[in-house]
Amino acid sequence: MILGSFSSFINHISQNLKNPLPGESAHRIMQATSSLRLSFKPNNRTRKSAVLILFYPHKDEIYFPLILRPAYDGVHSGQVAFPGGRYELSDENLIRTALREAQEEIGLRLTDVKILGSLTELFIPPSNFFVLPVVATIPYRPDFYPDAREVEDIFEIKLDEISNINIVGSSNIQIRGEQVYAPHYEIQGYKIWGATAMMISELLTVINASDTSPKN
Repeated sequence: MILGSFSSFINHISQNLKNPLPGESAHRIMQATSSLRLSFKPNNRTRKSAVLILFYPHKDEIYFPLILRPAYDGVHSGQVAFPGGRYELSDENLIRTALREAQEEIGLRLTDVKILGSLTELFIPPSNFFVLPVVATIPYRPDFYPDAREVEDIFEIKLDEISNINIVGSSNIQIRGEQVYAPHYEIQGYKIWGATAMMISELLTVINASDTSPKN
């Protein structure tokens, strides 16, 4: 397990999330080249959403879950993503949005979930959403109960696995008639690209930053 133990890893990332975030500089590493991204800006119809990045220990490794979206008539059909969704008026804030959506989509019990902080809010032009990645932890491997309407599959991703530079590649993807050049992480037979890849890029940058916590 990196950083010696799960608890030391959680302390490390908790501290680093309090520091200035790398934001756009980390996002650009995995940003797809798209004319829509260049031309489409937030407007009065842009909505808020949030996703949950949940770390947990299992067999001396650090994991987090990703989901596979079902095929449907929409811009995120069949994509690998963090559990999450749109802000509802009943949500106290976007942290609550991330928790509620994770509960609905993967059956996460929220009792022992601890919020560590959040990454930089990211604008997604194809769906006209701002999304806030919320980082959290739970001290054991949770049971997952995917919602069949919203989740095709759940992947348990090892942090060491996603940190391997050999899984980073790029490909041309056809989206709504447009050819998009997209950097991606290739893992467990799937390509993680777009906003999720940009969030992972920032997450890894935060994790790999020097530990600035006070020393006794």
